[in-house]
Amino acid sequence: MLYINIKVNGKEYELGVKPYETLLETLRDKLGLTGTKLGCGDGECGACTVNLNGKAVLSCLTLVAQTDEKEILTIEGLQNGAELHPIQESFVENSAIQCGYCTPGLVMSAKALLEENGDPTDENVREKIANNLCRCTGYEQPVRAILEAAKKIRGENDR
Repeated sequence: MLYINIKVNGKEYELGVKPYETLLETLRDKLGLTGTKLGCGDGECGACTVNLNGKAVLSCLTLVAQTDEKEILTIEGLQNGAELHPIQESFVENSAIQCGYCTPGLVMSAKALLEENGDPTDENVREKIANNLCRCTGYEQPVRAILEAAKKIRGENDR
């Protein structure tokens, strides 16, 4: 058993973990954060995407031991109380949520993108979410939602 210290959604944890335990397993099974989804388990679908020190990572491929002394943000930590984050608002407003299974991963990929580039192009967005598979939306609505969220975050309101 290894002992690590991580900060998840602003809360600090000291955890005993197995050397082969994934970040996804820890988030879901030990911390009860089930918003991060297990899709393929092979790093192909992006449903398990979380932000690690501000960068989008696939939690099914990340060993939790690699996250020692790091900061993790999951979909549960994105909103502020009952107030949705602008990305979440834009996903709702643009009907970018169908079955919802891929949505947390898409939103967390978008969060990492907008932290890195506050004024992305359509192409930037499509490139950033290329690792997130979605069988329901056809990607048009999520792309539109992310571009609209970028405007909201920059303080531009077209509505």
